Amino acid sequence: MDPVSPLEQALHAARARVLADLAADEVAQPDVVSMVENSVVERRWWVEQWPDGAAYLPGLVAQDVQDALLERYGRWPLCPVCGSGDPHALDVEPELGPDPHWVCHKAGVRVAAVGSLGAAAGGTPSS
Repeated sequence: MDPVSPLEQALHAARARVLADLAADEVAQPDVVSMVENSVVERRWWVEQWPDGAAYLPGLVAQDVQDALLERYGRWPLCPVCGSGDPHALDVEPELGPDPHWVCHKAGVRVAAVGSLGAAAGGTPSS
């Protein structure tokens, strides 16, 4: 059995982190999971061209899924911090960098690392 390459490890880790956030918001339906898979397929090519970008995969996959959900269903993930006003989505920061977080620009706070929305919303931390 061949060992899993660092590229595949990074892709699987990004997938797992985004799926954890989707599950925390109870939106990990089959069609949404397919959006994650589509992003991973597209990002595989991207990271093959730029291997140093592997650390950026969780944020990029999260943004890809967020964009796909916006086109089909609406904003995701909704901000759990702001209790009043219009519901708004969190953003991923940095847009292209390691250690991505979900951020509420309205309140000016980091809400959770990508993959840890469940803990931020009062759920169980993702493993």
